[in-house]
Amino acid sequence: MNFIMIFVILIVLWGVLTYNKLVTLRSRIDNSWAQIDVQLKRRFNLIPNLVSSVKGYAKHEKETLEEVTASRTKYLSAKTPEEKLGANSELTGVLSRLFAVAENYPDLKANTNFLDLQKQLKDTEDKIGYSRQFYNDTAMKYNIAIIQVPTSVVANLFSFTSRPYYKTEGEERENVEVKF
Repeated sequence: MNFIMIFVILIVLWGVLTYNKLVTLRSRIDNSWAQIDVQLKRRFNLIPNLVSSVKGYAKHEKETLEEVTASRTKYLSAKTPEEKLGANSELTGVLSRLFAVAENYPDLKANTNFLDLQKQLKDTEDKIGYSRQFYNDTAMKYNIAIIQVPTSVVANLFSFTSRPYYKTEGEERENVEVKF
């Protein structure tokens, strides 16, 4: 009788510890997504200043500037992380084209305001990259945990579902040409 009680207590204890581990991992994923979101918002707050800097020099590049604004709006209206990831990929491509446009305007490339905005955007992009890596590492640990036996029993019992990875898509995968 004592053996059965000890066995039941050990199983319950294991279940509680496993559940807490999964909750912790899920919370880390949510936190890491929030960190990406913070950096993306910082990036989107820099974009209007960057667009207005370019506007004065590149009046006939209206289409590119409109695409930047439209992509930014698309991200801000996205609801789910997946929608935000897609909108972010689109915006990254449009920003690459914006910087390519800037290459055609030597006065713009020498403008200190533009250079400062470009540096801030680069720093933000670096932070986004680090945040993406942390998110993916955490999502991987969580996704593995919910499918491994015996943890999968608790994961299925409490409806833990896998989380998507932050992937580069479309123009983010293309090489960026840097000119000096």
